[in-house]
Amino acid sequence: MPPEFEPWILKAVAECDEHPELTPSLMAAQLQQESGFSTSRTTVSHASARGPAQFVDGIWATYRNDADGNGRADPFDVGDAVIAQGRYMCSLLGDAKTSGIRGDVRRLALAGYNAGWGAVLRFHGVPPQSWADGQTYWYVENIMKMMKDYEGKPLLSVGGSGAGSQALRRAAARIGTPYAYGGGGPAGPGRGYCDGGNGFLGGRRAASSTVGFDCSSLVQYAYWPHAQLPRTAAAQYEATAHRPVSRGELRPGDLLFWAHRNGSIYHVGLYAGDGHVLHAPRTGRLVEVVALDSAMPAGDYRGATHA
Repeated sequence: MPPEFEPWILKAVAECDEHPELTPSLMAAQLQQESGFSTSRTTVSHASARGPAQFVDGIWATYRNDADGNGRADPFDVGDAVIAQGRYMCSLLGDAKTSGIRGDVRRLALAGYNAGWGAVLRFHGVPPQSWADGQTYWYVENIMKMMKDYEGKPLLSVGGSGAGSQALRRAAARIGTPYAYGGGGPAGPGRGYCDGGNGFLGGRRAASSTVGFDCSSLVQYAYWPHAQLPRTAAAQYEATAHRPVSRGELRPGDLLFWAHRNGSIYHVGLYAGDGHVLHAPRTGRLVEVVALDSAMPAGDYRGATHA
């Protein structure tokens, strides 16, 4: 999918944690069906639905938001549109689950998004192909088929059921999310900020326009709420230093730390097994899995802890 959509889709899915049926592949396929991921301000349907997620005024009035923090709630802004799409779909999934209507709740929610929930109630399911020239019927069918185009094998396969494995799996779902200095937290990716020399890329204030994680917010997100780790790498080391782990005893999900020569901790990641680390490296990069010895300067490796 276009890269500008990915962090917002991940954020929208994370917000709807009560309904796991809302997946990134479902939202991506829906955006493909709605507008083909269009970011043009001329993306307006015959029914006056606007923007990449095609909101009509009445629904937009309920779900409008300024997700990208630019001072306006605009259905043409990618962030605002995708977060509103996620919130609307999350609400519709809830309606589907409490309606008593049999069938795939994803299909019911999609039908409600396209035709309105009243139509789903009227037909006690997805409206038939004979209704409204089959618009809603084929809308649902197309999206369900296209979902596979946005699915792939996990970039990291994690076994086990302990807290460390669960945290690593949670973080692995964020592989490919942009690094944003100061961004992110327990709820998922967030907009970063520039502080001194941090957050800049080629002289540009990259962090303030990027939604993602930095190294410590990714670790905090991975373990929340099982272990409510503090926000910074240094504070996470201080909170867990009494549970040190030797390199030969590392387990998936253990915290790995790097420090400057003066001893101050500047980076943290999660042990991913087989001598690798999952981490958010630096501005301009994405959450990734790399060999432990190449993640940061090898001489800066301080050690590992259990969370």
